Amino acid sequence: MTNNTPIDKSKLPSRHTTVGPTSAAHRAMLYAMGLSKEQIAQPLVGVVTTWNEAAPCNITLSRQAQAAKKGVAAAGGTPREFTTITVTDGIAMGHAGMHSSLASREVIADSVELSVRAHCYDALVGLAGCDKTLPGLMMAMLRLNVPSVFVYGGTILPGRFKGRDVTIVDVFEGVGANAAGKMSDADLEHLEQVALPTGGSCGGQFTANTMACVSEAIGLALPGSAGTPAPYESRDRWCVASGEQVVELIRRNIRPRDIVTRKALENAARVVAATGGSTNAALHLPAMAHECGIKFDLTDVAEIFRSTPYIADLMPGGKYTAVDLYSVGGIPVVMKELLDAGFLHGDCMTVTGKTIAENLKDIVFPENQKVVYRVKAPLTATGGVVGLKGNLAPEGAIVKVAGLKKQQFRGPARVFEREEEALAAVLKRDIQDGQVMVIRNEGPKGGPGMREMLSTTAALYGWGKGEEIALITDGRFSGGTRGFCVGHVCPEAAAGGPIGLVKDGDIITIDAETGRLTLEVSDAELAARKADWKPRPHDYQSGSLWKYCQTVGSAAFGAVTHPGASKETHSYADI
Repeated sequence: MTNNTPIDKSKLPSRHTTVGPTSAAHRAMLYAMGLSKEQIAQPLVGVVTTWNEAAPCNITLSRQAQAAKKGVAAAGGTPREFTTITVTDGIAMGHAGMHSSLASREVIADSVELSVRAHCYDALVGLAGCDKTLPGLMMAMLRLNVPSVFVYGGTILPGRFKGRDVTIVDVFEGVGANAAGKMSDADLEHLEQVALPTGGSCGGQFTANTMACVSEAIGLALPGSAGTPAPYESRDRWCVASGEQVVELIRRNIRPRDIVTRKALENAARVVAATGGSTNAALHLPAMAHECGIKFDLTDVAEIFRSTPYIADLMPGGKYTAVDLYSVGGIPVVMKELLDAGFLHGDCMTVTGKTIAENLKDIVFPENQKVVYRVKAPLTATGGVVGLKGNLAPEGAIVKVAGLKKQQFRGPARVFEREEEALAAVLKRDIQDGQVMVIRNEGPKGGPGMREMLSTTAALYGWGKGEEIALITDGRFSGGTRGFCVGHVCPEAAAGGPIGLVKDGDIITIDAETGRLTLEVSDAELAARKADWKPRPHDYQSGSLWKYCQTVGSAAFGAVTHPGASKETHSYADI
């Protein structure tokens, strides 16, 4: 039952725009939009979406926002809808547009912060679909620290091609197969037309669905809310419930930083590893921790990944889509299995006002299904994503091993200064088995923007060389990437990292079992190369990407652009 007890606004941010004679002009603006005196007297709740017409990931969010607003109003709050940007990786991928992707995460967080600060909203409901929009909104919630509930827009339904389920990654891999003569032009055209039959985010355990799992595991989303596919109108019930719950959080003064603790971050990393999730989580979790003033970097994430069993057989490393996970009970099933086996902190607070353990107490593991395995009989004993360190990556790197047949690779380097050169070489089949492709100057500063390499990795897989040719980069990968691919090599080349010193023919060893990434070149030789090294200039010497690379930090610490909560003098929520 909804609690409609009036809420005292004397300590809420909206008192600055709605209470007393000095707020008369502010109230006049609200009256002009049709609000009543009673609505103005209630808490003002920002309902922010990343809705746009850029891609299917976000296309259903406007509808879902209306449902969330109904929930806010029913619970005694006044919803105020606004939007922020999206950069959709599926369309930005493989060309210069991808420079904008990671930078958009910061623009999303910054723009939400500015909107909330300017209009003195008391709480947030945030609805997101595409990859960077999820961490961007959650980062804003943590930065502002007003009562907040996150809502995932939902996964797309899988397409069907020649009797099997397909996702957008099959299309990217189809490009490589077509270039290799393994798929006809007609089949590629048919595949592109049937792969994405509905609205919603990309359908495997790629970055969007990985971060949706994070939203539940970390406690910022209602349990069970992330699984329902985007086209299902039953999603709207979750949106209504989220709107109602955010008003309850105002009443109880439960804030995001009460929820996102070090232990909650560890829970989130566990769920990513257990589901074979995107390597991008190792970038976004440290960034979210940064907004709370918590140290939780790539090394911390990697330690958790290494000690977590891989139990959900999801694409791209596995067989099943996000819809299949939903059909067997969704993220709560994975979380309950990890909790019962001692891998989760059950005492972490969530937006329900209850702990993880309380939320999961009635979840029963489903039998007679093959999507989620028991911890005692996992797909593999260690997580689907592991961290690496060594003289080629002193600050760390990361590799997804879910689905890989072997976890060691040793071979000569083939160096590329940007992704386009590497993709062209793959499409021309100008790479030899056993080589290690090195794509550098693609880090947060050097790119700028730390581009994803899905076009190249998918082309490799489509060619049939996903495990015959390795790839390492100071850039990053799509959640859809599979194959022997190492990303987030830190420090990046533009910051003077060793990856900038690699030459064609240098021997590189990747060992995912021991967690080592080694360039087999002597320290003396590397020092000599470093003395002659100069950073490679990029083409972005003005505009937003120039501003981004002036402030962005190492991927090892989340590629963040401001000092974070540890330097705060106050929290917005307490103004």
